[in-house]
Amino acid sequence: QVQLVESGGGLVQAGGSLRLSCAASGRTFSSYRMGWFRQAPGKEREFVASISWSGASTYYADSVKGRFTMSRDNAKNTVYLQMNSLKPEDTAVYYCAVDIRQKGPTVGSYEYWGQGTQVTVSS
Repeated sequence: QVQLVESGGGLVQAGGSLRLSCAASGRTFSSYRMGWFRQAPGKEREFVASISWSGASTYYADSVKGRFTMSRDNAKNTVYLQMNSLKPEDTAVYYCAVDIRQKGPTVGSYEYWGQGTQVTVSS
C-alpha cells in the first residue's frame, strides 16, 4: 500500500522557519517529480513547489520563491520543504504528492496525497 506521510508542521511566529518532511512507503518514487501543495481554510489547494526526480531541478510558486527550498533524498524516499521568513499568509495544511501525470504544477497532475501537516504562522 502506497503511503505518503508529512510531518514537521507547527505553530511559528512570522519571520520564523519550519522544515517539513514527506516520507513515502509502499513503493519508491525516485523516478518521479514530487510536489508540495497547501490548502488554507475556505480556499482551493494550491501548488507550492516541486522537484525533479534527481533533485537537480526545482520550481516554486511566486508567493514562496526565495523563501522556501525543496529538496529530496531518494535513498530515504523522502522529500523536504525548508520554509524561511514565514508569513501569516503561509498558514495552511501542507501536502506532498507524486507527479504521476506530468501535466505541470496542478493538483490534477498529482497522485498519492498524504494526510497533510498543519502550518500556522502567527503575526
